[in-house]
Amino acid sequence: MNYYGEVVARLIEELSRLPGIGPKSAQRIAFHILNLPREKAFDLANTITEARKTVKYCQVCQNLADADPCHICEDEARDRGMIMVVEDPRAMAAYEKTREFKGLYHILHGAISPLHGISPAEIKIKELLTRLGGEELHEVVIATNPTIEGEATAMYLSRLIKPLEIKVTRIAHGVPVGGDLEYVDEATLARALDGRREL
Repeated sequence: MNYYGEVVARLIEELSRLPGIGPKSAQRIAFHILNLPREKAFDLANTITEARKTVKYCQVCQNLADADPCHICEDEARDRGMIMVVEDPRAMAAYEKTREFKGLYHILHGAISPLHGISPAEIKIKELLTRLGGEELHEVVIATNPTIEGEATAMYLSRLIKPLEIKVTRIAHGVPVGGDLEYVDEATLARALDGRREL
């Protein structure tokens, strides 16, 4: 039943479509937005619109960025001979917080999962291989999540990269199996990076 009018009901419905937001949270967020001063609510709406219009994939690493290439790929101080492969931008951000990794990144935007219908063609593997053919690399660190899908993706990538005579390493399993990298603390991530091994 619609208690608040059509526009408020539509706002709650749209917010409830966001991941991790149920009907009660959507209602709470909607009321918060409606109670903001008008200029703050419009700033929020404008920021969402601007982000949707301007944010795109970096042509080099596939990170979400408002510049192309992104600021990480542009950073000349980074070790350009090392690429860490992660599943999504949140995992990359988690590693950046450790300040331990000095190389570049490649974001796959997913992991191979036949159960969910995600094949290698549906994630950014082709872009990675194109990159590996054009850069002087000494190591690719595979930092996919320690899940069945992440492990399958790591093994698949290892088989593709090894013939290119580039060292392939996998992060150590200091990260809990079945977990997502974005929820792991910096110290555990740093230990996992230090304990990486060749595949």
